[in-house]
Parts: sequence; structure tokens; C-alpha cells
Amino acid sequence: MVHRSSSQHRTSKFRPRKSSPLALTVQILCIFAFSVFLFLIYTRNSLEDEQMQPFLPRESQSQQRKETPQIIEGQLWHAPFSHGLHPCIKPTAKYKAATNSGRYMTVKSNGGLNQMRTGIADMVAVARIMNATLVIPQLDKRSFWHDSSLFSDTFDENHFIETLRGDIHIVKELPKELETAPRARKHFTSWSSVGYYEETKQLWKDYQVIHVAKSDSRLANNDLPLDIQRLRCRALYQALRFSPPIESLGKKLVERLRSRGERYIALHLRYEKDMLSFTGCTYGLTDAESEELKIMRENTNHWKVKRINSTEQRAGGFCPLTPKEVGIFLRALGYSSSTQIYIAAGEIYGGDSYLLELKSRFPNIIFKETVATKDELRAFANHASQTAALDYVISVESDVFVPSYSGNMARAVEGHRRFLGHHKTISPDRKGLVEIFDKLNNGKLEEASLPHLVQRMHSNRQGAPRKRYGPLPGIKGRGRFKTEESFYENPYPECICSSKKQSE
Repeated sequence: MVHRSSSQHRTSKFRPRKSSPLALTVQILCIFAFSVFLFLIYTRNSLEDEQMQPFLPRESQSQQRKETPQIIEGQLWHAPFSHGLHPCIKPTAKYKAATNSGRYMTVKSNGGLNQMRTGIADMVAVARIMNATLVIPQLDKRSFWHDSSLFSDTFDENHFIETLRGDIHIVKELPKELETAPRARKHFTSWSSVGYYEETKQLWKDYQVIHVAKSDSRLANNDLPLDIQRLRCRALYQALRFSPPIESLGKKLVERLRSRGERYIALHLRYEKDMLSFTGCTYGLTDAESEELKIMRENTNHWKVKRINSTEQRAGGFCPLTPKEVGIFLRALGYSSSTQIYIAAGEIYGGDSYLLELKSRFPNIIFKETVATKDELRAFANHASQTAALDYVISVESDVFVPSYSGNMARAVEGHRRFLGHHKTISPDRKGLVEIFDKLNNGKLEEASLPHLVQRMHSNRQGAPRKRYGPLPGIKGRGRFKTEESFYENPYPECICSSKKQSE
């Protein structure tokens, strides 16, 4: 009994007392007051730090100002990280040298310069598949520009023949005994596989010469043998070198551009009469100009679509950006008004009346006529394919390439720049930009928010390495091939490798 009671006494001795409501209130008030005190001390210190910032030594302030532009400059001009990828176009160990079969293929190229270039590269591969001797192709003389240039005027003919000697036999003209021989006139099916051309070999039973009426898009973009794909790259990037006068002047103009400002943007401003008429894009034009383009479209027989809703075309992103829109776009990306911009294009529709909107944002606009002398350009006058070749050389060598429309030249230059090391190519999201521009014009978007939106939209459109896009989903039949990304727009992975072993 005594033990139990003393135990109870000890327990009750150390039992905590309940606090009164008054004591709890006092404790809470003390904690709150201490918190306020700490907050005031922290705020005062922060304000003192901010107030002292302007009084930092001049050297520290200037250093900070220099560091920020350097980061921006790197983002604007530097090429995307290439992950060690490099060109690989050598034939595989299974590839055999060409043999002379005594069968010949003549080709009539169609389209502008780059449509013909990629078409000729296709024809080299087709001649290889069909074991034919290729006669130097005829260039298109009936296109919009009515250019009378011969193959040797635009390309280095001897270099073309020698470079491909191990792949196919090439001759400058048909043997005289075959000039009057009957020919199989063939319009090869677009985006065809090797199997299609293997079947076409049956024509050799009855003919010694096959004439190809069109050269563009004669081969599929994908699912072709590796050696055929690499042959296409050898033909386009090595064999189809421009003629010596074009190569020479092109390099001179690049050097002059570098001497004027080191870095430059090559802008393929596809705001030309034929493209606006073909696409039916009349946004920002006068009624008279719109009518002129409509008449041109109606009178061009090989343009199948005659009636086009210009508003729907623009909203869908199917129109070239206007010079004004390009100016807004480049400024939003962060390029300064002093940026040197070379215009790689033919005659701009509307001339200075539409270029002024671009020049007001970028006064340092340069054309061929600005950087070359009249004497230098005289040899290329009235030869659109040759002047386009000059633009091509300057565009491939530029620090940044920006196409206002995804046409043949834009795709060819982008592919070439990818092949050479994924040089920076900014591909405008035309559909997304039109939405932003319209909101800006309608007062639904503040101009201050434009750079952030445009930069975020184009963060993954800088020409970084990626595999070629396949066909659009939901499209069946042969039509799906047309929706695939062009092999010549992105020759990865067949002609661009990540290891030396793959390139052997």
C-alpha cells in the first residue's frame, strides 16, 4: 500500500500543468511579433542590396552588360549541337562498279534550278538501277523564267561525268547511230521504288533508248536500298557542282558579305510573282495586283488548281510570309536592326512598295546587285537558273538560313546544310505565325509578349539533327508518299552517320 501510494505521488509530481487561455494568447503574440521583426530585417537588407547595385564599380556594370548579349548572340547565330554526326556517302562493300550495257537514257528536266537538281540526282540513281548510260540531261527552257541555259552553263559537266564514273556511265550526247532510233517515251511514276524500275527494264527488250519526260520526284523518299540513297547524295552534293564561273563569283560574294559584317542571314524571300500566283496568296496586295495574279494562274496550263481562297490559304500556313511579316518575325526572334540580311530571291512582287516594311526593321538589306558589280552579273543576265545558283551558294554558306516558304530551294538548301553539319536553318511556322500576327493586328495580343511566343514556337525549328518525317497519318494509297518529308530536305540517316563504322 505504501509503495503504491508513493509511486502515485511521484507520477503526479511530474504531470504538466494545463496552460491558461491568457498564457496561450501571450505566446502566440510573441511568436507573431518575432516573425514580423525577422521579415522587416530581411526586407531592409534586400532593399539595401538593390540600392547599392547602381553604385557598383563601372567595370562590374560593363562586364554584366557584355555577358548578356553574348548569351543571346550564341542562341541567335550558333549551329545546333550535331551530336557528332557527319556525312557518309561511300558505297557499301556490296556495291559493284558500273558496267556499260549499251542502253541509253535521255532526260528532259523540268522546273526551276533546284527542282531540276534533285530530279537529275534521281535520274542518276534510276540509271544505276536500270543499268543504263545516262545522256547529259536537258534543262527546262519552258518554265516561268524561260531560261535558255544548257547543262554546261549551269553545272560543271566534266566534273559531273568524272565524279560518277564508278556509279554509272554518262555521255554528253547519244551515239550518232542511235540519234534516229525509236525511243520508248516514258513518264515514270512519281515516288517509285526499286521494284518499279526493275519491272521497267522490260522496255530494253524492244528499245535501246528510253526518253524520260520529267525528272522530278521519280524516286521514293524512303525504303530504298542504302547504296541507292547514298548515290543520290553523291550525285547532288558532290557531282552536281555549279559551273566554274558560278562557283567563282559565288565564293567572291560570300567573302564580300563577310568583310561587310562577318555574319549574315540568307533570307529566301519567296515573295515573287509566280509563287504568289501559284499559291493564290493575295494578303496585303491591291485589288489590281490580286486580279493580275488570278489571270496568270488561269492562263498557266500546267497549274491544275485555278480557284483558290486566299484567306483559307493564309490561315492554313500555305502562303509565303510577306516582307513585313518576315521583318516582324526576325525581330521577335531577337535579331538586331543592324543584322546583315542577304535576299536570295528573284524580283520581289511589288518591288520597294512591299520591301519598305522589311527595310524599316532591317536597313542592312543586301541583294546580288548590291554586293556584285554590273560587269560580274552581266554574264548571268536573263539566265534565272544561273542567278539562282549564285543565291544557292550564298545561302548554303550563310550563318543562318531563313526561308519564307517551303519551296524547292528552301528544301534543297536545308538538306545541304544538314548534310554539311546541321548549319542553322530557321523554318518559320507559318500557320502559327499568322495566328499571332492576326491577334496582334486585332488588338488581342500585346506587342511585348510577341518575342516570347515566337521564340518558344521556334525553339525546335532551328535545323537540329532529326530523322526524316514519314507520311501524314490517315492518308492511304500512293498519296501518302507525297506527304513524306523530302529525302533531299533531310538525308538523315542514310547520308548522315554517327560513327566511322557506318560511313565505311
